[in-house]
Formats: sequence, structure tokens, C-alpha cells
Amino acid sequence: MALSLKPVPGLPQSTDRDTADTVQVMLARLKEGREEAALDYAQRLDGWEGSPVVNPDQIARAIRAIPDGLKRDIQWAHDNIRRFAEAQRGTLSEMEIELRPGLWAGQRVIPLRSCGAYVPGGRYAHIASALMTITTAKVAGVENITAVSPPKPGTGIHPAILYAMHLAGADRILAMGGVQGVAAMAYGLFGAPPADILVGPGNAFVAEAKRQLFGPVGIDMFAGPTDSLVIADHTADPLTVAWDLAGQAEHGANSPVWLVTDDEALAREVLRLVPDCAASLPSPNREAAIAAWENLGEVILCENREEMAREADRIAPEHLHVQATDLDWWKSRLTAYGSLFLGAESTVAFGDKAAGPNHVLPTSGAASYTGGLSVHKFLKVVTWQRVTEASAGAELARVTAAISREEGMEGHARTADIRLDALRPRLVAVNGT
Repeated sequence: MALSLKPVPGLPQSTDRDTADTVQVMLARLKEGREEAALDYAQRLDGWEGSPVVNPDQIARAIRAIPDGLKRDIQWAHDNIRRFAEAQRGTLSEMEIELRPGLWAGQRVIPLRSCGAYVPGGRYAHIASALMTITTAKVAGVENITAVSPPKPGTGIHPAILYAMHLAGADRILAMGGVQGVAAMAYGLFGAPPADILVGPGNAFVAEAKRQLFGPVGIDMFAGPTDSLVIADHTADPLTVAWDLAGQAEHGANSPVWLVTDDEALAREVLRLVPDCAASLPSPNREAAIAAWENLGEVILCENREEMAREADRIAPEHLHVQATDLDWWKSRLTAYGSLFLGAESTVAFGDKAAGPNHVLPTSGAASYTGGLSVHKFLKVVTWQRVTEASAGAELARVTAAISREEGMEGHARTADIRLDALRPRLVAVNGT
């Protein structure tokens, strides 16, 4: 049986109800007041008094402000993300099949018309989020992509984020964050078409706005705080493991991190090292990592690798990093994660920033039933059917009518009957009876 060496004390009581109520009021006002309400919120909450519409001159200035080396790095990451999305797109194709002689069915793959991509811009400059969401939508063939990000008073969107948005293919960029930014995309404000889908991470208010808008508008997923789990055996380096945990803990005080291992010596050394790693970070990263580790960090000691795999599947982490022998066994055995990182040579930060697979992933155990954002999220797989032979149509009508009447749905049955009656002359002509 797995043993936790560091029990999780848990977080303070949630304020989700307060957040939900605030967002509900804001969305109602934004839906009614539209641009005027959005501008009011932008001024009061973001300290932004200018136009939210980013023009080509502003993009050009941002590009000039970025060092060439950083531009090349952003381009390198963009190329990986684009190529991976293109490969994903190639796995889904249109098809048709003749199920019975004269009864045809098939599927079409249709890109969404419009997308809204939220790019966080608070404590950190989330360059990679712009690349992950916008690039993937572009590869899928979305016609109109609107991107928003919170501006800083007097300066606007971080230049590197703005460059990444432009490079990735955003058709329209708005300097607007929070609930008002989400609403601008959902409701089609400032010249943007209403979004068919809203994607991208954000704070609790952004996540709640997406949740309340879901239904008429699609969303990528219900996202909670980011989380990460490391599986390690006796071959793992304790300092590397400790840094992988501390590095992910800097996301915030509500970001869980776990170590699952079958080596007690490794477990105790990691427990000793993580606080030192977290304490060496600059502020405010240091405070966030220390709080996350003290509140939500956990080391789970198991008897063998099968028990380690069961623990990982039970937790279903957003990020799952294996630093153990026989990586092929782990890859085939593990079943519940947002993204899998195999070997000590990899790290979650690679996936977060530049490796290629998308970093918008399921959190809070949702990886037990879903994967992360992909090119497929921006595509509708729709079906069609056609009857070209009288014999196929007649049998289909007969079976449909029989099942419908057994279900008590007489109207359905009669829509089948009328087609069977229409087909009888053709059947007589073909069969002679």
C-alpha cells in the first residue's frame, strides 16, 4: 500500500461562490453594455484608457523592441508547435462508406469559423500560451482568430506576447484582460466576430467566465490550477527531481506537486532538497513555490513500479514526468495524464514552452477522462448520409418504422412510411412485384 511521507494539509475554504457571482454580474453587464461596459472595466480593473484594438504600428513597434535572439527563440518554438499541430491534423480525415448497397454514409471535417484565444499577462509574460493556442487554431483552418491579453497601464501588451500573437497568426488582437477580455471575444466586441470557441488559460475569473459562457460558446476545458507529478526510482537524481517539483510549484500556492517513488532514500532526500530549491528562487516566485510545497506538496512511497503506476493513474495529473528505468514500459502502462514526459533528459518546462505538443492540458484529475488542447478541438467532425438505391431505402424505412413504433414514436414511424410508399413503384419496376 502506498504511504504518504508528507500529508497534504489542504487549502483554505474556497471562495468559488464569490467568484461565480462576480463573474455573472460582469457578464450580464458586458452583454448589455457591450463596448462601453468593456472599456469601463478595462479602465477600472486594468488601468487601461486607450483603444483596446492593437493596430499594425503597435505590432511593428513591439517587434522592433524585441532582441533578435529572443525573436529567433520564439520562432523556433513556434515551428515545433506548428509542425506538431500539422501532424495531428493529418491523423483526422474525411471518409465515406457504403454500409449496404445503395446506403451511403460519411464524415466531413470542418474548421470552426472563429476562435477567441486568451493569453495571460499578469505576473508572468506567457509567450508560450500565445503560441500554443493561436498556432493550433491556425493550423486547423479557423477563419478568424481573435486574441486578447491584459495590458499594463501606459505600455499595453508585453512586446514578446504581442510578437508571439502576430507570429502565430492572430487576425485581431485586443489589449484587454479578465472577464471583459473573454466577453469581448464571446460577444463579438470591437469588430471581432463572436467566437465559436474560447481557449487559453487564465486566472479564476477568466476560468469562471468561460465556464458560464459554455454552451452557446465552446471552450477548451474547465481548467483549474496547474499540477505536476514525478515518478522516480533509484536511478533518479534527487536534485533534478527536487528542481522539477519546485520549478512547477512556482506557478502558485494552489498548484499541487507530487513525487511517487519506490525508493525511500530518494524520497527523503527530495523532501530535504525541495525547500532549499524553492527558497533560492527570486521573489515572488519563491513565496509561491514555498506555499505550494508546504500546502500541497506530497511524496508517496510505493512498494513497486506497478503500485507507482496505479498511484499516478489515480491522481491523473496534468503533467506526468517519469524518471525511471524501462521507459517503454511506463509509456505503455500509464493511462491518465495530460502530457507525458519520459526520461530525466526531458522536463515539464520543455513542454510548457517549446517542445511542440500543446501545453493547455486537463487539471484537477480531469486527465482521467480527457486529453489536452489539440488541433482537433478546432475541427467539427460531422456526418452525412444518402440513399441511392430503392431496395436500401425500403429496408431502411421498414426497420426505422418498426423500431419507432416499438419506442412509441409514431411520428417518426410515419416519416419512414411515407418514403416506403414513395419507393414502391420503383421496387415494382425493378422486381416485377
